Amino acid sequence: MTAQSTANKQSSALISQQPEQIDLLALFGTLMDRKWFIVVVTFLFTVAGISYALFSTPIYKANALIQVEETKAGVPGLEDMAGLFEGTSEAVTEIELLKSRNVIGEAVDNLKLYIEAEPKLFPVIGGRSFRKFTPEHKNELAEPTFGTGSFAWGGESLDVFRFEVPKGYLGKEFTLVTGTNNTVSLINPDGEEVLSGKVGTELKRGYYELTVRTLNARTGTEFSLTRHNRLTTILNLQKTIAVSEKGKKSGILSLSFEDKSPEYAKAVLNEVANIYVRQNVERNSAEAQKSLEFLQVQLPETKKSLEVAEQKLNKYQVNQKSVNISLETQSVLEQLVELDTKLQELNLKRLEVSRKFKRTHPVYQGVLNQIAEVEKQKADLKAKVTNLPETQQELLRLTRDVEVNNKIYLFLLEKTQELDIVRAGTIGNVRIIDTADVDTTEPVKPKKALVVVVATLLGGFLAIAIVLIQKAIHRGIENPDEIEELGLPVYASIPDSKEQHLLDVRDSKKTKNNKHPLLAIENPADLAIEALRSLRTSIHFAMMEAKNNIIAISGPAPSVGKSFVSSNFGAILAQAGQKVLVIDGDMRKGHLVRYFQVKGHKGLSEIITNQVSIEDAIQKTKVEGLDIIARGQVPPNPSELLMHPRFKEMLEKVSKDYDIVLIDTPPILAVTDPSIISAHAGTTLMVGRFGQNTLKEIEVAQERFEKSGIDVKGFILNAVEKKASNSYGYGYGYYNYSYESDKK
Repeated sequence: MTAQSTANKQSSALISQQPEQIDLLALFGTLMDRKWFIVVVTFLFTVAGISYALFSTPIYKANALIQVEETKAGVPGLEDMAGLFEGTSEAVTEIELLKSRNVIGEAVDNLKLYIEAEPKLFPVIGGRSFRKFTPEHKNELAEPTFGTGSFAWGGESLDVFRFEVPKGYLGKEFTLVTGTNNTVSLINPDGEEVLSGKVGTELKRGYYELTVRTLNARTGTEFSLTRHNRLTTILNLQKTIAVSEKGKKSGILSLSFEDKSPEYAKAVLNEVANIYVRQNVERNSAEAQKSLEFLQVQLPETKKSLEVAEQKLNKYQVNQKSVNISLETQSVLEQLVELDTKLQELNLKRLEVSRKFKRTHPVYQGVLNQIAEVEKQKADLKAKVTNLPETQQELLRLTRDVEVNNKIYLFLLEKTQELDIVRAGTIGNVRIIDTADVDTTEPVKPKKALVVVVATLLGGFLAIAIVLIQKAIHRGIENPDEIEELGLPVYASIPDSKEQHLLDVRDSKKTKNNKHPLLAIENPADLAIEALRSLRTSIHFAMMEAKNNIIAISGPAPSVGKSFVSSNFGAILAQAGQKVLVIDGDMRKGHLVRYFQVKGHKGLSEIITNQVSIEDAIQKTKVEGLDIIARGQVPPNPSELLMHPRFKEMLEKVSKDYDIVLIDTPPILAVTDPSIISAHAGTTLMVGRFGQNTLKEIEVAQERFEKSGIDVKGFILNAVEKKASNSYGYGYGYYNYSYESDKK
């Protein structure tokens, strides 16, 4: 390794240690290079967004308002202190009650929401056609499109009253097919017909039950029918019904429910609201209702006891010839009646208290103490009765029974009427302010404009991300400065020639030999040829210190354009008046004969194997002063042939006979042939392709030459494309500076 190479390597290492900076202009240029890709991807996403906005099912929202009135209860005289303590809002409690399974479950049962019946629509466009159809008279149906009568196109409807399936088929889709004479057939997910019959009749077979209330569809139309699990339906409805309080502690609950059918959304929300209000009233009147039920049981028994007591009294008076009660007995009777009445009332109170409290509760014990006190007073009074005559005692007992039962009956009758009035007049602390309604002119989903904007932005961002990721992954060299940082001078940047591509296409149509026209002859003013002329000048000075006039041209990998550079560079040197010999040193895949259109059966391999002489192998080309030695037949051992002394002898001879000898060699990273050939050359050049070869490949190729003791003089960047990323950055080339002849 030379001292200059070592210095260049150290300089490269110092540069590579510098922190990388983001070049915004280069990034912008990269995006400009792929602008059409970004435009196409963005356009496709925009079209997808428009299609989604047009053909997706619109979602409508039903709204309702409920007022929750605050119930005030507390210790008398301390109401003003309630605001000093933070309490739970009644609205929070009512929201949970409203979304409870008790309320939602009743709505599911009433509306049979666990049965899902939908007409089958044509894919993509069927939904829009179905929704846009407007019937002009009752039961009108849209005409089928594309001859698909099994799909619904508008106006079809199905009302299922009952649908039961085995547990294993819950949540699975059945197909209901309409038949002639208002009949239907039910087909299970396995494709088997399980039920068939007329609309309006109950169809039953095993665990399958189906009752279709009404049907409006042509024969052969198919409907999707699903029986969901009841609890699953309730839980899903709890998630989809939204309830919130409008404002803090306002007591106004806002209910909303979204669905593709506005009628369905309105019906569900109204049913839930009505059930909730009814249950609230029932909850508030529950105590009066329970007391009323208790009294309604006691009232007939008390009336019956009164009638029995009256019959006994009348019978006794008849038997005793209308015995009257004395004044003393009348006084005792009044006291006994009063005590018995009081005792009956206390017993009723005890029964009512027993439904609210345990027997050990102080309230219950207090009632028992009152009953004991009254019974004691009654026992004391009965002791006085024993002093009365027997006739008066019996008359007292019978009269007392009548009076007590009569008072008890009147008391119960009065209480029953009072509780009935209380129960009937009870109102809940909630009321519906606005019933559910839907704005059918404006669906809440999808927001068409927003969908299109988001889809467009997403497409643009995705396209840009793809471009930047590809740029980050693909590290092909695009800037000559990066190559020079390796200590490898860039002698030329050859633009990608569109003219060469056109010539290749033209000749490939004319012949099957895959010949490559020589650009230096066909279009000498092409920018690529101008770049090669600058290479001619650079090589002239580089060869002043070279040991001979032999130039070896190699590359890191295949398909970098070595043959293009070698052939056209040889033609340019010959056009300048020099005697040039081009040797195809790639005895594996060399194809220089395609550029010069010469025979390839006698060449380098035949010279080394001493099958032909050097003079016989050299062929003239159409370019004056330019000769060529083809590769010859493909040998089994190219590397060994190149190491033969006859190869060196051949090079020494032609070096004396020609001004310049160009050798096109194979890629250095693929085989060792370039190292063997370059050992005999005074100048070694490396060719790399723009955007294809990475910096690492070039560095490894350079190291491969240096290990063989070969100093690569310079680098040729081939097929440079005109890119905005280079224009905005610090790249250079013939695309930026073009100076053509005036053809006028």
